[in-house]
Amino acid sequence: MAFEPPQRLVRALGETAPSGDDWLEKLPEVAQQAVDLRELTVERVQVPGGRSSLVVLVRRADGTPAVLKLAPRRARPESERAALARWGGLGAVQLVEPFAGEGVLVLERLHPDVSVRSLPEAKALLEAAGTLRRLWVEPPGDHAFETVAERTGRQARVMRDSGGGSGGAEVASLVSAALEAREALLAAPPEVRLLHGTFRQSKVLAAERVPWLAVGPDPVVGECAFDLARLVRDRVEDLIATPSGASTTRRRIKRLAESLDVDQERLRGWTLFRAVESGVRALRVGRPRDAELLLEFAGWL
Repeated sequence: MAFEPPQRLVRALGETAPSGDDWLEKLPEVAQQAVDLRELTVERVQVPGGRSSLVVLVRRADGTPAVLKLAPRRARPESERAALARWGGLGAVQLVEPFAGEGVLVLERLHPDVSVRSLPEAKALLEAAGTLRRLWVEPPGDHAFETVAERTGRQARVMRDSGGGSGGAEVASLVSAALEAREALLAAPPEVRLLHGTFRQSKVLAAERVPWLAVGPDPVVGECAFDLARLVRDRVEDLIATPSGASTTRRRIKRLAESLDVDQERLRGWTLFRAVESGVRALRVGRPRDAELLLEFAGWL
């Protein structure tokens, strides 16, 4: 079988690939080797798939359905492996093989085409929040996970250097507000937990052993409000399209904060930072429509 990477993956990696990176070119060969080594039967490549890895639906030698996932080093697959091992299937997809090789994960098969995003908004938020709560556990004492301070520090340096880029004074003002919020939030974090890192509705898939399980973490260690902040802006295009989008966002922050025992102002602050960071990044890589949505959303906060 030809392991053709989906265009979504090609575009996303093209935005971040360092000079000389040849991971995509080697991907078909690496995928075939991973399949042959485990005597897997390939069903199909998942399309549109993710933005950082190739996901292949397979069956193991005994006929058990599974997922073969291949990711470049910059997507931190070994960090994902460590987080999934820590969660042990509680709230998240399980590892089928503890170690399948560098950049190679073999996972239990969920229902890849059914996420909580398919539910009505209120129900989707409820189910997603319940799944996220189960992931917030103590990190191992000897962990090597990136911290929220480290990750947002890298992001803040890029934001500061860009100064809003081509977005003008309004974007520059949002960048300043986001950087100030980050500094204040890092001064006294309320707890340290293992976080999913990139949690949103599309990262929660229907499963057999429980109704919903999280997939695709980019784990980080820090406070819970940071993790929840990405969920606040889910379906941002729908929020922007409605006259009540700003008030709906404020109610969403309040409802999510109360349901998960997170400080409302800290959640608002991290939501601001993460929305501005994503918006500025979208501007930088040439996605002006995404940037416009994200920065308008950030302006409500």
